[in-house]
Amino acid sequence: MSQHSSLRAAAATGGKRNVLKRFERVAVLKTRNQWKEGDRITGLRKTKPPE
Repeated sequence: MSQHSSLRAAAATGGKRNVLKRFERVAVLKTRNQWKEGDRITGLRKTKPPE
């Protein structure tokens, strides 16, 4: 099955993502000193992608 042309164009441009993966959120929280080793990995705070 082929992909719709409107979806292909968005993926090709490499647009900015609004949602971070879990390991990316942990990295952001570590830089802000809001997460330390041994803390739970589930139920993380909401974070915005670094600009």
